[in-house]
Amino acid sequence: MARTQKPEVGGLLRLPTPPSVTVNIAIKGNSKSKYVVDWALEKFIPEGMFLFKLIFVRPTITAVPTPVGSFRLSEVREDLVTAYRREIEWQTDQKLLPFKKMCIRRKVDAEIVQIESDDVVEAISREVDQSSVNKLVIGASSRGMFSRRRNVSSEIAESIPKFCTVYAVAKGKLSALRPSVSETHGTIKEDNSETSSSTNDSSIQNTSSHPEWTESTMVASYAHFHFPSLPMQRFHALSNVNQTLLHKKTNSTETIDLDIDGDDVVSSCPGNSDIGHPSGALSSCQNLETDTHSWISHQASISDGLPEFSSESQMNVDFELEKLRIELRHIRGMYAMAQSEAIDASRKVNDLQKRLMEDGVKLEEINVKEVEAKELAIQERVKYEAAKKEAEYVKECAEREAAEKNEAENKALQEAKEKEKLENVLVGPLQQYQKFKWEDIVSATSSFSDNLKIGWGAYGTVYKCSLHHTTAAVKVLHSKEAQKNKQFQQELEVLSTIRHPHLLILLGACPDHGCLVYEYMENGSLEDRLFRKNNTPPIPWFQRYRIAWEIASALVFLHSTSPQPIIHRDLKPANILLDHNFVSKIGDVGLSKMLDSDSCSALLSTMCNETGPVGTLCYIDPEYQRTGLISTKSDIYAFGMVILQLVTGKSARALTHVVETAVDEGDLADVLDTEAGNWPYEETKELALLGLRCAELRRKDRPSLRDQVLPALERLKDFADRARHVGISAPQAPPNHFICPILQDVMEDPCVAADGYTYDRKAIEIWLEENDNSPMTNLPLPNKILIPNYTLLSAIMGWKSGK
Repeated sequence: MARTQKPEVGGLLRLPTPPSVTVNIAIKGNSKSKYVVDWALEKFIPEGMFLFKLIFVRPTITAVPTPVGSFRLSEVREDLVTAYRREIEWQTDQKLLPFKKMCIRRKVDAEIVQIESDDVVEAISREVDQSSVNKLVIGASSRGMFSRRRNVSSEIAESIPKFCTVYAVAKGKLSALRPSVSETHGTIKEDNSETSSSTNDSSIQNTSSHPEWTESTMVASYAHFHFPSLPMQRFHALSNVNQTLLHKKTNSTETIDLDIDGDDVVSSCPGNSDIGHPSGALSSCQNLETDTHSWISHQASISDGLPEFSSESQMNVDFELEKLRIELRHIRGMYAMAQSEAIDASRKVNDLQKRLMEDGVKLEEINVKEVEAKELAIQERVKYEAAKKEAEYVKECAEREAAEKNEAENKALQEAKEKEKLENVLVGPLQQYQKFKWEDIVSATSSFSDNLKIGWGAYGTVYKCSLHHTTAAVKVLHSKEAQKNKQFQQELEVLSTIRHPHLLILLGACPDHGCLVYEYMENGSLEDRLFRKNNTPPIPWFQRYRIAWEIASALVFLHSTSPQPIIHRDLKPANILLDHNFVSKIGDVGLSKMLDSDSCSALLSTMCNETGPVGTLCYIDPEYQRTGLISTKSDIYAFGMVILQLVTGKSARALTHVVETAVDEGDLADVLDTEAGNWPYEETKELALLGLRCAELRRKDRPSLRDQVLPALERLKDFADRARHVGISAPQAPPNHFICPILQDVMEDPCVAADGYTYDRKAIEIWLEENDNSPMTNLPLPNKILIPNYTLLSAIMGWKSGK
């Protein structure tokens, strides 16, 4: 856009047409730029200006950076150059976004203008000229734009076209002002004379060539541009007027009217030494006023002897006088600013003196506190020395205790090793199981008579028999190749290597014909007792509490075996057997799964993948059916179903829904097995909720058997025992493990024989006098040493005292 020119119409001189009222702010984009933008908003919004333009000059893009170095634009594809240029523009927009938000918060329109140039001064000057900018705000150094050391702000101010007013802002305050031509010259009288117009033109151009600035200090501003003092400007102007008057030989005798108001001549530009002395500036202004009036009187006296001025000469005089009035008005403003700064400086000096006094008081307080701190440090040092000595003493004691502990541990380890050696000597080589002859099994079962059949299942039939004077249960598998059956081998392996009071004891086996010999359980399965098969008496509620705890303890034992946990996979009431004292034992472990680290996932250390679901439908883990992944939580699901059957005495089909609905509606008593007696409602509700938690569909929602289920069941069992002792006065049947296998009565002096079973001392001694084999396994005993079982003796004595 071309620069705005001063048009001439009909020989009359006119000022340039005012550009659009838009405030342009040149910013660097750094932290100081916010002071410039904030000042501009505070300055011009009250004046009704709501259009702002943020000008930012960024360096010219000459090369495109890449990971292998920078390349000139001519060496890079045009699309890459365009993309890089857009990236730079976007980064610049993001950099200037905070300043635009400042304008938006003040509810004004703000436009960001990016100029690509290496010459900041020339770029801003060109933008001002092309856009006809009439107000430009720039940042300035805190030393002032017109210090002796030149800066970019000063160069911008000098290069900006004269129709634009430039405001320089430093630290949020106006530092300097360069008014535009229209503000400097004010109103100019028109003249139809072509000569007068040309004269006015030259005067305006001369004035424009020396822009006037107003700065907060003002002295440095005028000193930098080397403007002559006001008296010198006055004499130069008056000399021009005198020369014009002397060269014009006219017969006019008009008088010269120098219309200079006394109010306009109020001050002169103070020197550097007058800044802190307003009186000196005032005297200079008074001298200037006196000189001006003297000159007017002198010119009036001269006018008596001069011919009348022509109208042309009168216009020149008026023009020069108008210039003087403008200069005097500026100087008057400069003086007011200097005086205001002097007052501010005096106030700051008083504030500094007050702060100095306050700092002195604070310094004295700090000295006192320093002395107190030194005394406190000495006291802390004494305490530190005492604490250090005490810590050394404690350390010595700890080292002494550690040494004693290590000695005790070494001694205990040595004793454990000696005990292990003694046990190995006493027990001898581990016998996995007793092998029975096929002929003995056929004879004991009367050739597998149906009269002795007590159970059957998917894998075999169970018969009651008597082997070696011991009542036992023989399980015969259906398969002709039973000795090779995986289920048979699995059950034989598991039961022959583990022992637990609530796991069915394996007495022996006949591997050649697929027969397993178990201990006989008089009361059959839990399922038969819950459904009262053959009109058997119901199981009381307190015994059901105990049965739940016994099953949970057996499952915890299976899941904790080493080196791999054992998962039953077919836990249900039909596989839980009861002896004559209703002590429960888990049987039918033929489907048990020993988790092998080689076949299990590294991420699922307690899970193993199976090709198909195994077990009974209502007791199979839903996630096991869906994913084929078997884990210990699968047994917890089946155990939850067993608990719900113990509480309700109902079939497992849809049982979780029934119990859950009853609990939610407060009708749990309606689904309880009434034949079990008067259930304690709160404890039974807790047991039912525990069963529902164990039977959750998702594994992660089921509780831990060892940490949550077993402690809760043990608490309920203790409650049931106390309630039974209070409510029942009849003699209590002894626990099964208190009974001697030989006498079938409570043992008086329990002892452990070489076969690992516990007997009454008198009974086993009589047996050993006549036999060298085990009464339970019929295997040869490695020795006849008897070890007292003091733990069992203590339990028997406690049972008798409670009885």
